[in-house]
Amino acid sequence: MTVSTFAPWILGSLLGLMIFLFIFRIVLTWYPQLDLNRLPFNLVAWPTEPFLVPMRKIVPPIGGVDITPIIGVGIFSLLREILLGQQGLLTMMH
Repeated sequence: MTVSTFAPWILGSLLGLMIFLFIFRIVLTWYPQLDLNRLPFNLVAWPTEPFLVPMRKIVPPIGGVDITPIIGVGIFSLLREILLGQQGLLTMMH
């Protein structure tokens, strides 16, 4: 396996994992009483929070609902498609 075939596989897995974590984070927003600093919820909060903090400064909660995890799913899905989609940058280079 060469670097040119290994890198897209790793990047695709990482981006897919982040999309999954953001979707799980959306589900966790339905239960505001949950403590995101305790196991197993911190396993979802820890990797997603660094991306959500800057987004919250730009997009405030709408009607008391934090929509930044939804924006996170959109950004990471777009990034995955641009890089690894059928006509993605890394796909076309391969």
